[in-house]
Amino acid sequence: MATGRRPAGGTGARGHEGKPKNNQNGMGSNIDIRTFEQIKTSGDLPSPKGAALAIIRLTRKEDLSLAELARVIKTDPAFVGRLIKAANGAAVGARRSIASVQDALMVLGLPSVRNMALGFSLLSSYRNGGCKAFDYDRYWSGSLIMAVAMQAIAQRLRTVAADEMFCLGLLARVGELALATIYPEPYSEVLTLHETAEASDLAVCERTAFAMDHRELTAAMLDDWGLPRLFVASAAVFETPHNADFAEQSRERQVLDALCLSDAIRLTCLADPGTRAERAAALYPLGDRLGMDADAVNALCDGVVAAWGEWGRMLQMATAPVPPMASLARTAAEVVSPPLASVPESEPPHAVTAAAALRVVVVDDDAAVRAMLRGMLERAGHTVFEADCGRQGMELALEVQPQMMLVDSAMPQMDGLSLTRALRQTRIGRGIYILLLTTSGDEEQLIEAFDNGVDDYVAKPVRPRMLAARLRAGHRVIRLQQEVERDREEIRRFAAELAVKNRRLQEAALTDPLTGFPNRRYAIERMQQAWASATRSGRPLCAMVIDIDAFKQINDSHGHDVGDLVLRQISAAIKQALRAQDMVARTGGDEFLVLCPETDLTAALQCGERVRCAVRAARVSAGGLSLSLSISAGVAQRDTAMPDPDALIKLADQGAYRAKALGRNRVATVQVDGGARSKDMHGGNDEDDTQVPAAHAVNPDVIDESA
Repeated sequence: MATGRRPAGGTGARGHEGKPKNNQNGMGSNIDIRTFEQIKTSGDLPSPKGAALAIIRLTRKEDLSLAELARVIKTDPAFVGRLIKAANGAAVGARRSIASVQDALMVLGLPSVRNMALGFSLLSSYRNGGCKAFDYDRYWSGSLIMAVAMQAIAQRLRTVAADEMFCLGLLARVGELALATIYPEPYSEVLTLHETAEASDLAVCERTAFAMDHRELTAAMLDDWGLPRLFVASAAVFETPHNADFAEQSRERQVLDALCLSDAIRLTCLADPGTRAERAAALYPLGDRLGMDADAVNALCDGVVAAWGEWGRMLQMATAPVPPMASLARTAAEVVSPPLASVPESEPPHAVTAAAALRVVVVDDDAAVRAMLRGMLERAGHTVFEADCGRQGMELALEVQPQMMLVDSAMPQMDGLSLTRALRQTRIGRGIYILLLTTSGDEEQLIEAFDNGVDDYVAKPVRPRMLAARLRAGHRVIRLQQEVERDREEIRRFAAELAVKNRRLQEAALTDPLTGFPNRRYAIERMQQAWASATRSGRPLCAMVIDIDAFKQINDSHGHDVGDLVLRQISAAIKQALRAQDMVARTGGDEFLVLCPETDLTAALQCGERVRCAVRAARVSAGGLSLSLSISAGVAQRDTAMPDPDALIKLADQGAYRAKALGRNRVATVQVDGGARSKDMHGGNDEDDTQVPAAHAVNPDVIDESA
């Protein structure tokens, strides 16, 4: 087999004995740093392109503003949609959905945005390639499964940011893509060899051909891209977790266990339908390491499958239907047990209907006994599978997922009790009805059998009438189990519907129905988030309080219907004049609160002046009237002396009172350069920029168009 271009360094990152050398780059990868630099300089390594490259470079600037970053992001509409969706996934439980780039940036933070730009750029640029044996669609679909799985697991653990875990899941196997990109033809041969060579390790084949494997290359690339050390170290070993030396209960161990579970979910979702159940059996021990019981694992996997489908539609990526995880663990086919009439001792049990037929596995080392039981059960209408030892019976049970098993108590290698104990430790095995075939009537032995998980027993030699009675008992238990499972599925469905309704109610509770703006509750929540962000980053934050001048006179003179129309049209003028990163909410009858992140006092005053001019220029039509209205606005900037966001809003409110006291139709602040002095920005008459007398400022100009 041709090996293609071999990186410099001879035997690469491994010695002749196959043991890893000392870590060369300090980040979990065993690739020599010089080898990796040679690969980088070749220009063949997968790397971000276009807008993603600009985003990554921009996020490295120390003086970066969110507004500047948002402008660059908006040049890539596809990334905008993916970013907002990822932010909504990371902000589970938030009272309002993320709907703008600015909101997404505040939720995710710069490191996550940079990593998402990187991941999605690779996805867009490397959807296809020259490596014939490398399944690019399957690779990216699997990476997407791991991304949403890692995000969902992180939301349960709450020790690592969910959006950062999403990025790690998306990039955790990028070394495979890199090898397919750098060495397309040789890697195609490696993949073909791996498929045809039974029990071969792909990493061994890769090291033989390229002196490195995809795990090492993944760690080196993640390190080079600046992902946290915690992520790089876990990505390097998640395919061989037994090699990891992380302390139990450490964050490293949790991330590693999350990667292992996410990878198992990937393999289950991408598996052929006939082998999915076997793959799914591996999920529950991994979930147990993260403190999740079987129901929690099922709910997690079902949520991941749903999110996978949504992302697949957004990215135009093929996904596959996956049944509910509970049904993979135990088939939910309805079983109805008809009454069996008494039959002569020599006759088999009566045949059952197709709906009542069971999948039965018979495990006995005596071929004659298996043949007899098969005949009896098949004549009764059941589907029968045979195994001649306990180990084969275990494999067969995980493959066909029977509802019932007949297990001989005495077999070589693995006896009936050992097989039962092993089955009860798996998700699939816990739901199987197990009948023990025994020649012993010793009471102590039977008690031991029940203690080890046996449901019932049948004495050898097996008598048809007794077997029929045991089958009837098994039918009843299986039917009850399936009814419970159907009830659980119904409850889960109701819970999902209720969650959707609750989200809609939450949105309604946080939205002003008249203007469509967020209401006061949402404004306070966003103010808390912006306050925390400004505290962490040290960047400026301003608030603006806006009052409509003489609004009470409009209500008193023309009625509340006209007042509502005025509010709608004034709201539209305010929103149009604000910047993209500003958030406006209606906090009272004629009062609005504007949040201006990443903005100092001077810029906020200029923003307020634009709003004032826009409102003043608007001709509001309502009830046959054409109204010329104005606003008074107060602006305040956060400073270190303020104890909380309420102090900032209160200071902006004082500015609004000052604007009204100075004659209205103006923007004012009680701060100048952080001091206690006051400043008035523009006042009164729009033509000559002189103050309008109070009598004129109080009343809006009214033209009755009906006259």
